[in-house]
Amino acid sequence: MYWWQAMILGLVQGLTEFLPVSSSGHLILVRELMGLNNGESFLLFDVTAHLGTLVAVAIVLYKPILGLFKKPYKNMVMLVVATVPAVIVGFTCKDYIEQYFSTAKYLCFFFMFTAVIMLVSEFAAKRNKSPKDLGWGGAVAMGLMQGAGVFPGVSRSGSTIFGGTVAGTDSSKVATFSFLMSIPVICGSLLLSVIDVAQAGTINQINWFEIFVGAASAFVSGYFAVRVMLKLIAKANFKWFSLYLFIISILTFAFYFMG
Repeated sequence: MYWWQAMILGLVQGLTEFLPVSSSGHLILVRELMGLNNGESFLLFDVTAHLGTLVAVAIVLYKPILGLFKKPYKNMVMLVVATVPAVIVGFTCKDYIEQYFSTAKYLCFFFMFTAVIMLVSEFAAKRNKSPKDLGWGGAVAMGLMQGAGVFPGVSRSGSTIFGGTVAGTDSSKVATFSFLMSIPVICGSLLLSVIDVAQAGTINQINWFEIFVGAASAFVSGYFAVRVMLKLIAKANFKWFSLYLFIISILTFAFYFMG
């Protein structure tokens, strides 16, 4: 991998981690388009790229993060409850997902799924004339949908937005809680990736300059993406993301199944 490829992958990671288009799906697709193997050689790169996006969201949402530690800790408990489904799906389906969905061949179906739920999200949000504050119903719905985001091509942020919006929660509350939910998921991914790197024994083969470039570009693009998405989610403006995903779904289907 060259430094410019690391920069592109970092930019893709940072943008798509928070835009409702699926970071895992885009990373797999971009790597294959650049002729790079989606394997163990990218474990440490993924760790540091995720770290860059984690720092970005922590800087943007430092006030809501600090608010989690204020009594009566309701938001903290809701965050924990909403994280459980993704943890369960991640641990129970990790090997299955890696075995069958670690290539770009089936991404078209998951991209299409995300496109549909984003259209439904915009429709539901704009039809809701009396949005509610975030409560247990919204938190649980967002948590259940976050479990679907484990599959490559299914957007984690898009899934949580869909869950909260369909539950009738105010869009601005959905936006903040969706990004707060990304923190434990990213931390969990970091931990699992570090374990995988240690078990693979490939740390001595890593080009640290490329790692730094990837992490730095992921931070910059991630910071931009969080800022943009907080505004777009509050306005329930998802149709352009949905259109993009429809197009990329059709293109990937044509390439892998009709090429």
